[in-house]
Amino acid sequence: MRAGKRIALFFVPGTTLYATLFLYPTITGFYYSLTNWDGISPSYDFVGLANYRELTEHIVFRKALVNNVKFMLFVVLVQTALSLLLALRLTRNSKRNVALRALYFVPAVLSSVSVALIWTFMFDPTQGLANGVLNEIGLGAWTQNWLGDTGLAIFSVAAVQAWAHIGQMVILFVAGLQAIPKELIEAARLDGAGPLQIFRRVTWPLLAPASALVVSYTTIQSFKAFDLIFTMTGGGPVYSTEILSTFIYNTAFTNYAFGLASAASVFFLALIAIITYIQFRVIRADRVTY
Repeated sequence: MRAGKRIALFFVPGTTLYATLFLYPTITGFYYSLTNWDGISPSYDFVGLANYRELTEHIVFRKALVNNVKFMLFVVLVQTALSLLLALRLTRNSKRNVALRALYFVPAVLSSVSVALIWTFMFDPTQGLANGVLNEIGLGAWTQNWLGDTGLAIFSVAAVQAWAHIGQMVILFVAGLQAIPKELIEAARLDGAGPLQIFRRVTWPLLAPASALVVSYTTIQSFKAFDLIFTMTGGGPVYSTEILSTFIYNTAFTNYAFGLASAASVFFLALIAIITYIQFRVIRADRVTY
């Protein structure tokens, strides 16, 4: 066997898995999005783009899309900012910093369902820790029905999502910070630059690859927060925490409208791809060199 054929064999396992677990389901999902299949019947009709037209008029789908954007923006901004601040404090490989990195990473090891159950109890309006702490420190006026308020519930769940994954983003930022040549920072200090100037002119531009990874990964996480939201609120109250993934689940497995759910899934996939592409273009990670 020639060398070229032997090398090609190494691509077979990965290509097979990709085609089986991603390419085939994607093509099949797009096909079903053009039908009125209910997920059970062996027969169905081809309806063309009718499902996509229905989505544009579906009130719950619109609300899920708006909620998902709110959820994403909150998680991306809060999680990225806090993880960067923590990473800046934990860049050095001292014993204390290594221990703190491991501590912050612990929530990411827990299952999303476990995290959801813990925080659902903490957000309980009568017996939860959140309101209990506020009452104890004299801020009883700030107590809330964190998961029962239609205007607050989506942000309460988003805060849990950010808390659970900050540790992961800290590790990525620390890796990016440690890859920055120390000579550049020392040269900036010798030129009289202060900490803020060094961060703005040296650190932040050279963190572009790590920042692009953190922002894109956080965005994808926020769109896939099905298990967290389904466990904590089930999409309620009054669809105030319904996001695209819960809408797809309920449409397919509660209403048995697999054609409509497939159309929403195709839209979901395209939306994530577009947002991720824009983020990479804005951050311009591929144009940064060390």
